[in-house]
Amino acid sequence: MASVVRIDDAVVRRGNALLLDGVSLHVAEGERWVVMGPNGAGKTTMLLMAAGRLFPTSGRVEVLEEELGAVDLAELRPRIGWASSATAGDLPPQESVLDVVMTGAWSVTGRWREHYDDADRLRALALLSDWGMDALTDRTFGTLSEGERKRTLIARALMSDPELLLLDEPGAGLDLGGREDLVRRLGHLAGDPAAPAIVMVTHHVEEVPEGFTHALLLRGGRVVAAGRVDEVLNAGHLGETFGMPLAVHREAGRWFARHVTREAS
Repeated sequence: MASVVRIDDAVVRRGNALLLDGVSLHVAEGERWVVMGPNGAGKTTMLLMAAGRLFPTSGRVEVLEEELGAVDLAELRPRIGWASSATAGDLPPQESVLDVVMTGAWSVTGRWREHYDDADRLRALALLSDWGMDALTDRTFGTLSEGERKRTLIARALMSDPELLLLDEPGAGLDLGGREDLVRRLGHLAGDPAAPAIVMVTHHVEEVPEGFTHALLLRGGRVVAAGRVDEVLNAGHLGETFGMPLAVHREAGRWFARHVTREAS
């Protein structure tokens, strides 16, 4: 399978802080990865490298078989779908939901001089329908709930028909109903063979959708475990990652974890 993301022995320093320490991640075409770890583990830093938005201090990063530092990022970024709550702050709150999604085709924030045709509009409408937003296309982005914003951002990230989809904590801030709806829709996307390779960051195993194939666990900027999801998401690896004894089980394709006492574990 073709390589989509190849991060080899990446180190990221910011001043005296070591954010990533010799981290590697290899994502192939068709794979769906979840990246997990506690706050400050380096998850978003890794995702920013895969998005071509951050360069490592040392190490090598290839995205879609293009090496960072030797590729025109303006040409690379439209091939990458990026959905993050940080992006929401860059989008004009008065812009319509439909326009927010359509501007994803050019990787710009806000309508300007770019041209959109009927095919762009139809694709944006279809994506909004897929993510349960078809009744809100004329609403302004600033009036949406947190769950509606998250689904709009994912539709926007898919607008350019990317070869790689990066999701930074898509379930953060959602209530139970919003989270379950999002996880269900992400599961449908993961099961679509025409969907791009996916890398998703989350803190919670309960947010890992059915159909995700691989997992990488980070703690303190280092890899605890990486590989097939069935081999990585277990009590030993997750307990080491989050620094506590855990009981982990899987039911109907979904993962669950809870803290246990040493005696109970």
